[in-house]
Amino acid sequence: MWNRSEVKENGKASFKRNYWKSVIVAFIYSLFFASTSATANNHKEELSNSFSGEAASDPSFMVILLVALGIVGTILIILKLVDLFVFNPLEVGCNRFFLINQETDADFPELLHAFKNNYINTVLGLFIRDIVIGLGCICLLIPGFILMYSYRMVPYILAEDPTISAIDALKKSRAMMKGQKWACFVYDLSYIGWYILSFITIGIVGLFYLNPYKQNADAELYRRIRG
Repeated sequence: MWNRSEVKENGKASFKRNYWKSVIVAFIYSLFFASTSATANNHKEELSNSFSGEAASDPSFMVILLVALGIVGTILIILKLVDLFVFNPLEVGCNRFFLINQETDADFPELLHAFKNNYINTVLGLFIRDIVIGLGCICLLIPGFILMYSYRMVPYILAEDPTISAIDALKKSRAMMKGQKWACFVYDLSYIGWYILSFITIGIVGLFYLNPYKQNADAELYRRIRG
């Protein structure tokens, strides 16, 4: 069984050894997913605002509403496609960077690994992962939470093995996380103080310390669970 303190210490050592590159890659990793979520939420808010005020009493309201729905729907579809075909492979590339960084100083070309190796399986594997977790969250919070941890290792598996199929990556992650979910939850919870400090400092601590530190430690966690 892996030791939480050792995982965090090794991750911290890898982070400090390759500090600035780790900071930049962790920033890229967080920037993509934050921007996608924020853009989608902004358009949802704009759509909801169209229902308020005097718009509802306008005779042409239904026409305006249908046009707004079409525009927002198109934007959300485009964002999802970008997420599926660009951001998800980049997630795998970022994870590969941190995996390699546990042994030697990783470099930026690793970010493009998924685009050059096993691209279709990467896209398919993360798409299925997102669908399964999303369905679990729609049903109930707890099943979604469990599924999130069950398939936590999928990006690392795809990053490490460019020949593995999407389904095999999902199966392998589920097998690896059997009996590990609670320990991983406690591991994630152990960073709560750092997250609070990052919030207090308006994200500065997260940018220059917490995010790259945890990304490196997460990669080390995968290595320990994998064995």
